[in-house]
Amino acid sequence: MAEELSTTQDGGFAKRVAEWPTQIKAYFDDLHTEMKRVTWPPWKQVRATTIVVILAVFAFAGYFMVVDTVVNAGITKIVNMFSK
Repeated sequence: MAEELSTTQDGGFAKRVAEWPTQIKAYFDDLHTEMKRVTWPPWKQVRATTIVVILAVFAFAGYFMVVDTVVNAGITKIVNMFSK
């Protein structure tokens, strides 16, 4: 079975394995080149947007807490009404 696999691929697997180091080096070279092209935001902007995200998370958490409390109270009243 292994002989059939190696003869049908004509050494394709061995060739691909032998090319891995070259492909990995090319990937990291491309990555390095692209990272040089990136324009990073200033630290002040990063802090500001981070604060906005944190505040938005707390605002949504508060909103969902209120909605959950109201829905829970409504369902509890309905269940109590039918269980008497």
